[in-house]
Amino acid sequence: MATGLTVLIVAIAFATALVSGVFGMAGGLLLMGALGYLMSVPEAMALHGLIQAASNGSRAVFLVRHVRWRIVGSCVAGSLAVAAGFAWVAYAPSKAALYLFLGAVPLVAWLPKERLHLDATRPGQAVLCGALVTGVSLVAGVSGALLDVFFVRTALGRHEVVATKATIQVVGHAVKIAYYGVALVGAAPEAARAVGGLFLLALPFTLAGTWAGSRLLARFSDEGFRRWTRRIVTAIGAVYLVRGGFLLAG
Repeated sequence: MATGLTVLIVAIAFATALVSGVFGMAGGLLLMGALGYLMSVPEAMALHGLIQAASNGSRAVFLVRHVRWRIVGSCVAGSLAVAAGFAWVAYAPSKAALYLFLGAVPLVAWLPKERLHLDATRPGQAVLCGALVTGVSLVAGVSGALLDVFFVRTALGRHEVVATKATIQVVGHAVKIAYYGVALVGAAPEAARAVGGLFLLALPFTLAGTWAGSRLLARFSDEGFRRWTRRIVTAIGAVYLVRGGFLLAG
């Protein structure tokens, strides 16, 4: 892979990890869109999964005392069930479909959450959360906005929300890595090795961006955190819908 492209991807990994450290889902949206533009869908999905797993994993470690492990366990059960279904279907989106899915995901942030009564602290709903989040992650690459729907009505503080969501997302990204990574190794082993090399180069910058973002998180109130997250992901989603529309039109 060209040196300039490698440097660009590493820089994007740092910047989006910084955003993720503050706003959670927005960084993943930005990273998926950028990688989808620069690489094939399987390569983008695999690299995005590796980088985001590292970013979310490190964020969960930084905030580990705030993780609600009972919620995580229930989400894992739903995630594994959906992963088995996708392995049987073997679906992979085109680039146009990828951007349309990416653009649609942030629209979830505008659902009337007070009427849905979704709450990740309830075991049954946490299982549903894990299933939906993993399914959307496998077709759009990201699912943070959907994950947020299950947390917006909880009594958890912003640190508990970010830490628990990060841990759940690690599971979702691990499924995505396995799903697309195995296929990539079988179909294009050289591309798979390139993805692994890019991840190793981007890893320290991802961790640095995550650490910096976790420090900035303390500057936001709970209300400000939720308000700005919705505005940012909606703007990103609008751009992706336009991009997907142009690709679909040829």
